Amino acid sequence: MNAFRFLGDMTHLFSVLVLLLKIYATKSCSGVSRKTQELYMLVFVARYLDLFTDYVSLYNSVMKVVFITSSAAIVWCMRRHPQVRRTYDKEQDTFRHAVLVAASFLLALMFHERFTFREICWAFSIYLEAVAILPQLVLLQRSRNVDNLTGQYVFFLGAYRAFYILNWIYRYFTEGHHSRWIPWLAGLVQTALYADFFYYYFLSWKNNVKLELPA
Repeated sequence: MNAFRFLGDMTHLFSVLVLLLKIYATKSCSGVSRKTQELYMLVFVARYLDLFTDYVSLYNSVMKVVFITSSAAIVWCMRRHPQVRRTYDKEQDTFRHAVLVAASFLLALMFHERFTFREICWAFSIYLEAVAILPQLVLLQRSRNVDNLTGQYVFFLGAYRAFYILNWIYRYFTEGHHSRWIPWLAGLVQTALYADFFYYYFLSWKNNVKLELPA
């Protein structure tokens, strides 16, 4: 554990809390991609298969449970909650996320650290997380006007990955050149996907205007 990883975990957790706040306070999921949320739920389930077999620390176990249950709660609300599900914009959220799942699984089969079930699932979760935000970004570009809470959710989600890249760099120089190329490459791809959003988020903050993405 180091400061960069802790900040990454906290910004990730805060992004989830912001999204839950938006859904439960407004009883609306307008501007939120259900497909992205389903992809994240799949990411957490595949990555944390070791939850009941390998104990690292109380902090580690609690964070795993929080991310799995929170993602499941978001998906449930968007699918089942009588008020929330009526605000879901199915016509705009049309990204073919099954393609991302299939591509990530194929990459996991071809590029992994060890050919075991758990390692394949871990690699799959890393690849899938790198692109899981795509349906959300496409939805925001189509709707253009982004409400404050949704914008903050995406911003903190991107900040989480940026902090994790700093964590990997820190560990590389302090832990005997520790490196794992799969999360490094996937993390760089994931952060790059946020670059355009960060640019317009910064402009809206600088000019004190509502965030609006180009079509």
